[in-house]
Amino acid sequence: MYKNDFNLAAGCYLLNHSVGRALKSSQDDFNQHFFAPWQASNKEPWQQWLPAIDRFTQALSALFNSPSRQFCPQVNLSSALTKLVMSHPRLQQANCKVLMAQSDFPSMGFAMQKALASSAEIKFIPEHVDLTDSVQWQQYIQTDIDLVFISHAYSNTGQQAPIAEITQLCKHAGCLSLVDVAQSAGVLPLDLSQVGADFMIGSSVKWLCSGPGAAYLWVSQAQLNMCEPQDVGWFSHQNPFEFDIHHFAYHDSALRFWGGTPSIAPFVLAGHSIGYFAKLGVATVRAHNLALLEQLNAEFRPYLVSPTTPEKCSGTAILNFGEQQSGLLSALSQANISVDARAYGVRVSPHIYNNTSDIAQLIKVVKQTLS
Repeated sequence: MYKNDFNLAAGCYLLNHSVGRALKSSQDDFNQHFFAPWQASNKEPWQQWLPAIDRFTQALSALFNSPSRQFCPQVNLSSALTKLVMSHPRLQQANCKVLMAQSDFPSMGFAMQKALASSAEIKFIPEHVDLTDSVQWQQYIQTDIDLVFISHAYSNTGQQAPIAEITQLCKHAGCLSLVDVAQSAGVLPLDLSQVGADFMIGSSVKWLCSGPGAAYLWVSQAQLNMCEPQDVGWFSHQNPFEFDIHHFAYHDSALRFWGGTPSIAPFVLAGHSIGYFAKLGVATVRAHNLALLEQLNAEFRPYLVSPTTPEKCSGTAILNFGEQQSGLLSALSQANISVDARAYGVRVSPHIYNNTSDIAQLIKVVKQTLS
């Protein structure tokens, strides 16, 4: 039903944990909102370009059910995390303590290490811990922790963290909480009005099918005025067009994190695509994703190393075929079925534009290879 909305080449694409496929309508929309103002008039195009940023934050507002003023465009998650950590006094104090998981995306650890003060300490939840279980988190969330970094979904394990339960543990312990939705935005529903997070960072390249370069930072209203970004520019100013070099006032919204002259093109693409998924509804995407995962799981349950229950699994199934895995990946490639593999096994991520025939074809190739 949804296949006709997306640019899909021949074969079966199941790499949505990496890069989602573009909407067919994206190119025309991009021409209209980016090239047309630049080409069709002899006036400078900024007044036509800047509304694309409003469209982007409004699409995020609809997707995550939070006011658009609490979202700020970012180049990528590493930049967003660095700006955030360096902006908050609690995270720059001596001996600050941060809790992360060994399973978090390495880039987040790199950025965190460099953004914190030299006396700060990062504690890591060991790799073997079940991150789908809030009881496990409770053992590590102590009153001496200043910030808990939580990935909503883990790319290498296919696990989903119980965000609402973890953020409540953080509040009880007096910790700040930051949620990374890079692997979940667009496939796992998240209502920021109901989840008590302090901060969120995310990107649009995966399940939101928006391409790279359109990341975002969300700050809760309670924490917004606490944040004084160091990496600023004229678009961080309350009045960017004041042009008084002696006066700077932080923007009263999350745009205080924006910085200098902004990129426009990635956010034109992303605003259009995110708007599509906000209208479709992430719950619809998730129900479809779960149905296709169950079709896969029913055939290959002995090989599954990722969770299978809806509240614990991400949008990705991880299958480990042991010594046969290399040959299996080769067979899938030859059959023009796009998957990949990481430390724990083969990653398969069905999206709204995949269907039962796609999964059946994958199952057929795997069975033929294993026999």
